[in-house]
Amino acid sequence: MTTENRRILIIDDERPILLTLEALLGRHGYQVETSATASQGLKLLKTKSPALVLLDLQLPDAEGLQTLDEIKAEFPGTQVIILTAHDSIHNAIESIKRGAFHFISKPYAPEELLSLVEKALEKESLLRETEELREKTEQLERRLEMVETRLTPVFKSKAMQEIDELIGAMAPSEANVLITGESGTGKEVIANDIHTRSRRAGKPMVKLNCAAFPQTMIEGELFGYVKGAFTGAMNDFPGMIAAAKGSTLFLDEISDMPPDLQTRFLRVLQEREYRPLGSTRTLKADFRLVAATNRPIAQALAENRLRSDLYYRLNTFQIEVPPLRERKQDIPPLVASFVKQFAQQLGKPEPAIAPDAFQKLLDYAWPGNVRELQNAMEYAVVLARQNLIGVKELPTEVQLPTVLQQTERGASPRAGVQSLDEVERDTILQALAQCHGNKKKAAELLGIQRPTLYNKLKRYAIEL
Repeated sequence: MTTENRRILIIDDERPILLTLEALLGRHGYQVETSATASQGLKLLKTKSPALVLLDLQLPDAEGLQTLDEIKAEFPGTQVIILTAHDSIHNAIESIKRGAFHFISKPYAPEELLSLVEKALEKESLLRETEELREKTEQLERRLEMVETRLTPVFKSKAMQEIDELIGAMAPSEANVLITGESGTGKEVIANDIHTRSRRAGKPMVKLNCAAFPQTMIEGELFGYVKGAFTGAMNDFPGMIAAAKGSTLFLDEISDMPPDLQTRFLRVLQEREYRPLGSTRTLKADFRLVAATNRPIAQALAENRLRSDLYYRLNTFQIEVPPLRERKQDIPPLVASFVKQFAQQLGKPEPAIAPDAFQKLLDYAWPGNVRELQNAMEYAVVLARQNLIGVKELPTEVQLPTVLQQTERGASPRAGVQSLDEVERDTILQALAQCHGNKKKAAELLGIQRPTLYNKLKRYAIEL
């Protein structure tokens, strides 16, 4: 747990309790702020951003439950533990209904308080991490939206044109679709294209990344839940299946969905109905499913990450997106599109690309696929000077000679039993990659003279 989310605020008007709690929590490594009034406590909340508040219900300037309501309204992620006297148990129970994590009676046992504090901070940390993952996912979705309307204006390779023709034929149907391919190849772009050309395009596509949530939370995100279904379920949440009514549901990284949840979701596909967590009502499901995974299907099935019965159910149509290194024809139009996009965002003229820099873009293997190309062009446009992108404006790994790129990514150029010459050749390649092709530095790293290195480069036919 980080220092940031170990900060605790105590709001209590009894000075002995403040001093005792401050000393107890301080001894256990927590950063403690104290306040004797509700108004001062709310100010500290804004300036110190504690993860947890210990709140007394009897305060001189405010009613405790009202203070709780203010805290949860302005800082919903902050956890609150109520400190209450024995005769205020009914208020403590009411406080749980209003969003408090728990309550503890005065006098309290230190061990009980410390246990509650740790559990409350664990919940706050989990909620914060989930929100951060959600924000990162949304940012990635926004960055890929520039190519979401159609495939053909950007992708020019034969493989992608064939995919476009397949989408044109099956998009108007209600058939399930499974999209496979390496990370960053544009699977979500294809999902958007299927939805845009479907009969459900009038409503926005609903997206759930199964890898972006802790496994314990995916079920609630997908099926929804009612208030009180589990600890922390303070309000009804309809879920993604309900949100996708009349539209398309896109489940990314479906092989990261827990196997038991895959079984439950399979029943939804078969019966077209579901039940939110904690509810006794059965609701109708009305969505068209598009799923994606970056794991090879055979591997996902063999490792039981993807249930075979679910796979056969959702695999009415399968679209395998080839990696960018196998469709180099797509690089020029993608580069042009990304350069235009980022130049507009920066409010600068659209830079040209020098021929030698463009050749580097074509020669690079793009292990991160379209997403890596997008990041590289953003980097280049930011650094472009005099309205030109040269080799120096490209990321370092793209500048490397082709012979060094595999070594730079950590892969040995050769596998299996090697001869001494092969070992020496690979050692030289690794040194050159580590020094980004600088022969002088590579020779120093290898402990040899530059002429010796030049001779070995010639001997092993290493051309840089």
